[in-house]
Amino acid sequence: MHISEREPFESWLRPDASGLFCVPGGFHVDPHRPVPRAIVTHGHSDHARPGHDAVLATPETLEIMRIRLGAAAGGQLEATAYGVPHRIGDVTVTLVPAGHILGSAQVVIDYKGQRAVVSGDYKRRHDPTCAPFEVVRCDLFITEATFGLPVFRHEPDAREIGRLLVSLADFPERTHQLGAYGLGKCQRLIVLLRQAGYDRPIWLHGAMVSISQLYQRLGIDLGDVRPVSEATDRLAGEVVISPPSALGDRWSRRLADPVTAFASGWMRVRGRARQRGVELPLIISDHVDWPELMQTIEETEAGEIWVTHGREEAVVYRARQMGRRARALALVGREDEAE
Repeated sequence: MHISEREPFESWLRPDASGLFCVPGGFHVDPHRPVPRAIVTHGHSDHARPGHDAVLATPETLEIMRIRLGAAAGGQLEATAYGVPHRIGDVTVTLVPAGHILGSAQVVIDYKGQRAVVSGDYKRRHDPTCAPFEVVRCDLFITEATFGLPVFRHEPDAREIGRLLVSLADFPERTHQLGAYGLGKCQRLIVLLRQAGYDRPIWLHGAMVSISQLYQRLGIDLGDVRPVSEATDRLAGEVVISPPSALGDRWSRRLADPVTAFASGWMRVRGRARQRGVELPLIISDHVDWPELMQTIEETEAGEIWVTHGREEAVVYRARQMGRRARALALVGREDEAE
């Protein structure tokens, strides 16, 4: 698609003190502070903030927000399925799958013959715990750049899970403590282990339990998962999933000489693994890597690219080489370290 010259995107879609604001629609996308009307792409805390008067999101995202934020999830919560257009002010808004976590969405905004897509966080790999990413052809594509450098190339999931299974066989006397983000990554790892034939109980840090129970209620089969608090021994030979912050801290002393593993795209950087004391780094990410990011820019056919957070400079430079107009879009409150 080609950029219409009738009205620059900056005249109707722009960052302000609260985040990315759609002027003719009167709403923000993933605002970082309370606003009258918000569209939330997914449930991670740097995108789903408390205190908005009204929130539009997928049913799964709203369920996640209720669990994490309680009454602060929003005054009026409106659920919408993927693919259903909504007229909001002078624009039409449609949510389509982003493939990031359960319920994650891209926000498609149509206005006066122009189409902008706010991708939120997204990935292109197969993920049995959420709907797959959907390419939407558009005039403006707003992309993340968490792993926006050529060095970032994620390994196949099956390879990394295979490395974990080999380590379990090699060290049956040790607990394998797997650090992972509690919303999305934890549940994806469980299902990947199940698909690889691992049918033993998987033990969860208390911080992982409520979201994993929600996934199960929403139809994602995790098999036999149990809180570590119910264990009667030190879980030698078992898999325990915990927040990355619990790796090597006092909580982990209850485990049997744990093998510390960490599932993240950041494990591509060996220095990060060494800094965290990670014995088994697993390169499993819920974000696109560099080749997938470039592939997505090509497939959207967007003439203009805005980059919201991460390694913006490299993506802007490459997008311009590809013949696109491109700019960095500095938004407050976006995090990529928790990946």
